[in-house]
Amino acid sequence: MANNEKLDFSTVLATAVHDMKNSLSMLTQTTESLARESSALGLSNSDQLSRLHYEVNRVNGSLMQLLALYRYDKQQMTLSIEEVLLDDLLVDLASNHQGLVGSLGKTLEIDVDPDLTWYCDPILLEYLLNDIVANGLRYCRNQIKLSAQIVDNKLSISVSDDGDGYPDSIIELANSEDAVTAQFLQNRSGLGLYFAKIIASAHTNNGDQGKVSLANGGELGGSVFSLCLP
Repeated sequence: MANNEKLDFSTVLATAVHDMKNSLSMLTQTTESLARESSALGLSNSDQLSRLHYEVNRVNGSLMQLLALYRYDKQQMTLSIEEVLLDDLLVDLASNHQGLVGSLGKTLEIDVDPDLTWYCDPILLEYLLNDIVANGLRYCRNQIKLSAQIVDNKLSISVSDDGDGYPDSIIELANSEDAVTAQFLQNRSGLGLYFAKIIASAHTNNGDQGKVSLANGGELGGSVFSLCLP
């Protein structure tokens, strides 16, 4: 290597993340399979395997976010817009967490019209929502709910739970139009929230952008994450 050849560390990082993502995807599938087999056989380690699957899935999701944010920073992030059946999207999302839901004795409910469709990028939305559901399971008491409906000619997807709700500082940050990157990254929930706002705003239609918002209360009395797509 020439002495004056500059190492593009961001490219190296993106390549490493991509390789780790592939390995973690295989590990996620393996732990999920083992957890199901263990549960079916009534083995005592089924709960531990479910938790392991959950944690591996969380790490994989974080790497997906990191890779997407890298592409966004390099102006290389493109959306693959297609007509999506929301029932399929939410069922797939719920299945990612079903093992942990069962092992913790919690419930995950889906509320969506089985015929509801919308044009969006299903892969990026699943990355986004997967992180929100994971946080909901961590802080809820017993229940989490995924719902989707049309409100004012826009798609509204919400994740709500029966926990203590979001801190006021997080709600203010999420709902602010003037928040900067540094504010998100200084907060413990910042990266996922920052990622959500980027993915939402990348969905546009007739000059209107997607948005995310946070609130407390709602049907279950805890936190409510809302994603609105034009």
